[in-house]
Amino acid sequence: MSLLILFLATSLIFLIADAIMLSTVIQPIFQRHLGDGLYGGFRMVPAILFYLVAMLGILYFAGWPALRDGTPHTALINGAILGFVTYGTYELTSWAVMRDWHPQMVVVDMAWGTVLTAGSAWGGVMVARAFAA
Repeated sequence: MSLLILFLATSLIFLIADAIMLSTVIQPIFQRHLGDGLYGGFRMVPAILFYLVAMLGILYFAGWPALRDGTPHTALINGAILGFVTYGTYELTSWAVMRDWHPQMVVVDMAWGTVLTAGSAWGGVMVARAFAA
């Protein structure tokens, strides 16, 4: 039951925070630099697959170890590292191979991925701990 609560809480925090940030900050920056190179909207199947893979990684590397060991700070630290590495891999690779990729996109998205993953992992652990008490 704890794992289910951890998954649901982490997912909800991640999805809500990401939806707000994507629509208010990230999308306008990407639109400014990529313009017509952006897909109009998003593709549902790849979006769902991304969130499922992201949750798998967050739970495995950050949330579950922290919940199991009773150390929420572990979720925050491991989540930050995981977010920095995963978002950094995407952004730096894109910058290396795509003509119109801009350093502002790289910096903003890497910072956001780090904060989002850390905060979601930590928040999920805190919610799961509250329900277990």
